[in-house]
Amino acid sequence: MTPNRGATLLAQLHDALTRYVVMPSDQATDAVVLWIAATHVQPAWAHAPRLVIRAPERRCGKSRLLDIVEATSHDPLITVNASPAAVYRSITPDPPVLLVDEADTIFGPKAGDNEDLRGLLNAGHQRGRPALRYDAATSKVVTIPTFAMAALAGIGAMPDTIEDRAVVVHMRRRAAGEKTFPYRARRDREPLRALAQQLTEWLRGDMAILERAEPAMPVEDRAADTWEPLVAVADHAGGDWPERARAAAVEMTREHNETGEISDRLRLLIDCRTAFADDLALPTAELLHRLRGLEESPWREFGPTGLTAMKLGSLLKEYGIRSATIRFPGSGQAKGYQRADFADAWNRYAPDLDTSAGGEPSQPYQPHNRSSDPVRLDEWYGSSRTSKKAVPPLTSKNDAGTAGTATPLKVVGNNA
Repeated sequence: MTPNRGATLLAQLHDALTRYVVMPSDQATDAVVLWIAATHVQPAWAHAPRLVIRAPERRCGKSRLLDIVEATSHDPLITVNASPAAVYRSITPDPPVLLVDEADTIFGPKAGDNEDLRGLLNAGHQRGRPALRYDAATSKVVTIPTFAMAALAGIGAMPDTIEDRAVVVHMRRRAAGEKTFPYRARRDREPLRALAQQLTEWLRGDMAILERAEPAMPVEDRAADTWEPLVAVADHAGGDWPERARAAAVEMTREHNETGEISDRLRLLIDCRTAFADDLALPTAELLHRLRGLEESPWREFGPTGLTAMKLGSLLKEYGIRSATIRFPGSGQAKGYQRADFADAWNRYAPDLDTSAGGEPSQPYQPHNRSSDPVRLDEWYGSSRTSKKAVPPLTSKNDAGTAGTATPLKVVGNNA
C-alpha cells in the first residue's frame, strides 16, 4: 500500500457517491464517505455510529443514497421491514451492516409498538451491550450481541434516541439543473462492490492500528462517540481528510442540534427562561399565563385545557425545580417559582441559548412579547436596567406561615 492509498480510495468513493446522488452539502458527502469506510472495520470500534437519511417528502434521493451505501459497505444486510428476532439473529461478532429503508413505517406514528427494535438499535451503538433471552429448551440464559452499524432511511425524523446516536443527513429534492447519473444495480453495483473490497483490504490490514486510535475530537459526549470511528478513518487515510472529517463533525452536529426535535420537558425549561424575562420570582399562575402566551409554543394546547400547574410541576421536578410558597408584596403569598432555582438547569441543559441581558428572548424561533407587567417583590426588585440601585440578595427567613399553608418565603433586603 502506498502512503496515499487510503486517501485515494476515499476520493474514489466520494466520486462514486456524488455521481449518483445530489447531496445536501459537502460536509454531508464527506460524512457518508467516512461512515461507509468505517463499516469495513467494525471490530475495531468501541461505538457503532448510525447513519440516518431523512427527507421531508418523497423523491428526495434517500433510497438512492441507501443503494450506494449498500453497494459500498461491508457485508450489507438491507430490508424494508424486519422483526427484532430476525435482526438479533443476524448480528455476529463481525457483524453485517444493517440497512433499513422506509424506516418511517417502523417508527412512524402509525407503526405501533417497536420498542424491541428501537432498544436493539440504541443498545447496539456501544460495544458490550448484549441482549439477554431465556432459552426454555436448554433452561439457560442466552447472550445475543447487538453491536452493529446501521443506516436508516425514511421520511421525517427518526426517534430522538436513535438520531442522538447517528450522523443525520437531511436530503432534499433536486433543484432544476441538478443532475445525477442513473443508478442501475445490474450495471453499476459490481464496480462499487469492487471498490468496497479494496476498502476492506486497506482497513482490515491495519485493524490493530485502528483499534488503538484515539483521535482528537472537535465534538463532545455522545457526538464524539458517534464521530470517532469516522475521524479515525480520516486520520488513517491522511491527505486533507482529517480536516474535512472534523469540519463535517462540527457542522453536522451543530445542524442536528438546531433542527433536531427536543422533548417537551426541555422546551418548557427553555421557555421558562423567556417567560421570566428580568423577574426574580413569579407566581405559578403568572408563569403559566406567560408560557401560554409565547408564540410558536405548545403550552396553550398542551392537554385539554392547556398547561396546568400540576403538569408544570411534574415536568420541572426532573430538573430539581419545585414550586414554593413565596410572599409577593402587595398580593400576599402564593405558590410560585424563583428564577435562581432554574439557573443550574439552564446552564446544564441549554447553555447555548443563554443571553447576556435579562429580558431578551431565550429562543431564536420566537419573539418575546411581554404578556403582563413584571412581578416585583418591592420597589427595588427587578432589572438593573430600570433601577439605579443594586439588587440585594434574595433570601429566605423562617416565619410562621398562615394557617393551612406552607411556611412562606419572606424576601428581605440588606436593611432587614
